[in-house]
Amino acid sequence: MIFEHFALNVEKPIEAANWYVKNLEMKIVKGSTQSPFAHFLADKTGRLAIEIYKNESAQIIDFSSKHPLEFHFAFMVKNAEEIKNKLLSAGAKFVEELKPEDGSHLVMLRDPFGVPLQLCQRGVPMMDIEL
Repeated sequence: MIFEHFALNVEKPIEAANWYVKNLEMKIVKGSTQSPFAHFLADKTGRLAIEIYKNESAQIIDFSSKHPLEFHFAFMVKNAEEIKNKLLSAGAKFVEELKPEDGSHLVMLRDPFGVPLQLCQRGVPMMDIEL
């Protein structure tokens, strides 16, 4: 089995997808301008990872009311400080920042739609992927 995607039912899927493309280096690999406005986003590795859509028949979770440790997207980054500042300028909200003794720099933010995002600059990478 190979992981294909993780789906989120959100209030503004087109706006959210565009924000992720502009600010998180994601690319839309499949998108729709008709309900439920499903957009599939991939990172630079090309692996299908996130589907963002709005399906009226299901509850839209208010992510801004949820603790980020209940759910968050984590992104591997080379420079967490630089990306943090870029995302804050683009409308993200700061939650917390950790610098564990292993040399990592972890930053928790919320995107403009309330979804928690974690920036992971690991002291010791978890995956062998070139950034």
